[in-house]
Amino acid sequence: MKILDKLIIKDFLKTYFFVVVMLILVVLVLDFTEKNDTYIRNDVPSNEIFKYMINYGLYLNNLLTPITVFITVIFITSKMAGRTEIIAILSSGVSFMRMLRPFLFAASMIGGASFLLNGWVLPGATAGVTKFRITYLDKEKTSSESNLHIQVGENSYAYLSRFFKTGNTGHTFTLETIKDGELLAKLSADRIEWDTAKSVWTLMNWRLRELREDGEDFEVGDKLDTTLSITPDDFNLPENHHETLKLPELSRQIKVLESRGADNVGFYKIERYVRFMSLFAAIILTFIGVIMSARKTRGGSGFQIAMGFLLAFIYIILFILSRTFAENGTDYPIFAVWLPNIIFAVTGLLLYKTVPR
Repeated sequence: MKILDKLIIKDFLKTYFFVVVMLILVVLVLDFTEKNDTYIRNDVPSNEIFKYMINYGLYLNNLLTPITVFITVIFITSKMAGRTEIIAILSSGVSFMRMLRPFLFAASMIGGASFLLNGWVLPGATAGVTKFRITYLDKEKTSSESNLHIQVGENSYAYLSRFFKTGNTGHTFTLETIKDGELLAKLSADRIEWDTAKSVWTLMNWRLRELREDGEDFEVGDKLDTTLSITPDDFNLPENHHETLKLPELSRQIKVLESRGADNVGFYKIERYVRFMSLFAAIILTFIGVIMSARKTRGGSGFQIAMGFLLAFIYIILFILSRTFAENGTDYPIFAVWLPNIIFAVTGLLLYKTVPR
């Protein structure tokens, strides 16, 4: 059986690689065709386009992993069933679970590689894709942001009417300290600037109002240096910032946001849940794929491959819905993120009762 194990693993990985490359190339060609006019209009350098396509290809590899794994498993298993190889293996006294071993081993290799990509390689690729789109595809966007709200502490909230990234300067700054729905202090300034040398914020024309039980204190001044738990980088974060952090950086960012009491820390926690959850997706889908295609069918493997595509897309849709549900607020976000794996794992166990013995 060891020789057969090696053949199955080799065939599995070879077919998986071929399917991944073909799907990614098709999507990249379509993407290039769609954006070619924009590349010409914005005079995008060829080397930047090439780097973008490499980064986008890595992103697609992660996105298409459920489909590619499922299609690979069904193609290999249905081919073996069509040549009555599975019947011969089971008839020789080998159990179905023993026959599954090389498939699951290959799936574990793919899952492990996917985990490493998700944790350390893909974030850089995602950041590269985001930077490319902002630099060359969304040139109409200005270098400033308006109406910014950031939680800088457990009970402190900052507001800026506009922040200019080029000079690290903000206008109409307000810092409010609120506890149990009651305003305790309010610091306002016409302008705020980042002092690179001191790593502090400088407030221009500032006003401080502190509310007390016996009244309030009010101070004004022309210039004031203050430290906040935010830097200019916090105003320049892309919407998918949590997807651009490597796993260690993601864990550190979660700690920083928790220390601030930030409301958006849930997005970063969910991203970490997803990266560990995806490790098991390939194994679960492989288990179901072998069970579905282990029987020999008269119509060939076409129907089984079509079912593989269908179930893989269902998995992706479930994953997107469960992640959206988790990000929109739930008491058990980790359960919501793991829901697709749980559903497919239970489905696989139910289907296992139908396998040929």
